[in-house]
Formats: sequence, C-alpha cells, structure tokens
Amino acid sequence: MSKLYFRFGAMNSGKSTALLQAAFNYEERGQYVLLAKPAVDYKGDRNIVSRLGVSREVDFLIRPEDNLRDLFTEQSAESESKTGQQVACLLLDETQFLTEAQVDQALEVAVLDRVPVLAYGIRTDFQTKAFPGSRRLLEIAHSLEELKTICRCGKKAMFNGRLVNGKFVFSGEQVAIDGDKVTYESLCPACYLAKKPA
Repeated sequence: MSKLYFRFGAMNSGKSTALLQAAFNYEERGQYVLLAKPAVDYKGDRNIVSRLGVSREVDFLIRPEDNLRDLFTEQSAESESKTGQQVACLLLDETQFLTEAQVDQALEVAVLDRVPVLAYGIRTDFQTKAFPGSRRLLEIAHSLEELKTICRCGKKAMFNGRLVNGKFVFSGEQVAIDGDKVTYESLCPACYLAKKPA
C-alpha cells in the first residue's frame, strides 16, 4: 500500500534538500516523479530551492482553490503520454501552505491512486501555532519524520523565529515569505522564549 509521508522540521533543517535527494534517488533508478509546491511560496518562483544551492523546477503549482488530486491526475496523464512511464511518487514541498482539503486529497492520491506522497514542510509558524496544512498532515499521514536542525546555542531547534529588519517579532500575519525585510531563524525553546517579550 502506498502511503502519505510527512517529513517536517524547523526552518533550515534540510527539508527541500531532502526532497530533491528523494527525487534524484527515484530517477536514478529509472522511476518517474512529479514535484509540486503551493503557489503562495513565490520564493524561487517555480523552483524548489535548497540552501545548498541546488534547485529544480516543479511540475505544477498548487493554488488554494485547486483540487490537488485533480491536478495530480492531470499532470500524471500528461507525463505518462510523454514518457510512457507511470508516476512512481509525488513530492510536495512547503506543505504547511496547503489547505486541509488538499492534504486530504494528497491522502487520496496515496491510498486510492496508489502513488506514494512525500510531503515536506514546517510544523508551526513564528508564533508556535500550527499551520492548517501541517496540522492536517500530523492528523492523517501514515508516517511522520522529524528532520532536525540546531539552534545558535547548539540545542535542538524546534521553533521558527521571525525577524523583520533584523529584529525578532511575535505578531503579524501567519505567512510572510523569507525575503529582504523578513527572515527566519531556527531556535530551541529556551532561546525562543528568551527573545519573546514578557
């Protein structure tokens, strides 16, 4: 039986790198894969970008109003007509930005279409609140795997601190894509709480 996998971690834990490595491993063995990410993640445009400098264009973007299973079915048929191969795996990046319905549709791809789905994303936002997509993945994924990274102090990082113009902030919209003014730092609970105003 194919499964829905959720591989999560704080910012900079190597999620995109792991996704690209998984795609490479499938393709090295002659398998065909599809890569996708939510359109709201405009960093890298249509590419999945690893901090190590590796990047790859996705096969399709997912908008909030899209049905993920329908998109997969359409892309899968198109790919099969071009390559003559069935899709062996669907790899999804930045899955915290999926809707709950789209996560349910990812489960349908795994169970009903019998194609493994590897979903990569962060669990919580800069206020330690779960993203809707991540919450749903934690509820229904067959397999959960935490990808670990470290805080500046050397302890395990669990939280994502948001910096605006170099200063930590603890209020604002849930989604703000990393860029010139907004950046993120992975922090352990102690360092996160030390930065947070009382």
